[in-house]
Amino acid sequence: MKVSRTLNVSWETPTLPPALADAEVHVWRAQLDESLARARELLFTLAPDERERAVRFHFTKDRNRFIVARGLLRSILGLYLDSEPGRLRFGYGPHGKPYLMGEHNQGGLHFNLSHSHGLALFAVTREREVGVDIERVRSGISDEGIAERFFALQAEAFFNCWTRKEAYIKARGEGLSHPLDQFDVSLAPGEPAALLRTRIDAEETARWSLRELNPGPGFAAALAVKGRGWRLKCWQWSH
Repeated sequence: MKVSRTLNVSWETPTLPPALADAEVHVWRAQLDESLARARELLFTLAPDERERAVRFHFTKDRNRFIVARGLLRSILGLYLDSEPGRLRFGYGPHGKPYLMGEHNQGGLHFNLSHSHGLALFAVTREREVGVDIERVRSGISDEGIAERFFALQAEAFFNCWTRKEAYIKARGEGLSHPLDQFDVSLAPGEPAALLRTRIDAEETARWSLRELNPGPGFAAALAVKGRGWRLKCWQWSH
């Protein structure tokens, strides 16, 4: 398993749409707490099923964050595909992982997104599966049932573990249908991100790379990418 650690990453704002080489993975960071006018603007780029999902949110803040997250995903993918965001069409895997359909993905793009408390990460690459997860680090998590079941750790170690596991199962497109206790990741603060072992397939660790991300103070994040020999570039979204 190739491991590496990315803590001092620079989130750059590109002056032109960035080119995505075959051996690159791009991660974009964006704030989701936009104005109501901006949220309405992005709403018009969404597909009917996305709009239906948006109206199910009870709280306006949550609804607007969902709209902005999906709208920015379309905007970012549109940069790479030279396409209007509203023209993109998504399909969904058995556990809800989105993908670009047919003629809307001539570039072979794979992508994933995650957001927590108004901060979002969008991962984009070509011809390889990718997953990303971001969580706000908060104390007291070890008192919750899920933490008691899988981890009895301090907050930082818990969120290192949680984001790395989430990124991996999201990259596989399985969500929580893949039992979290069936594989192990590194978790100690300062330890490089790595998929250490799985109980289902001993060869799985050689197929994936994990990378720790540093989205900002108070947040933990991780990236899972299938394969090796890729380069990471991190971008700050600005409109």
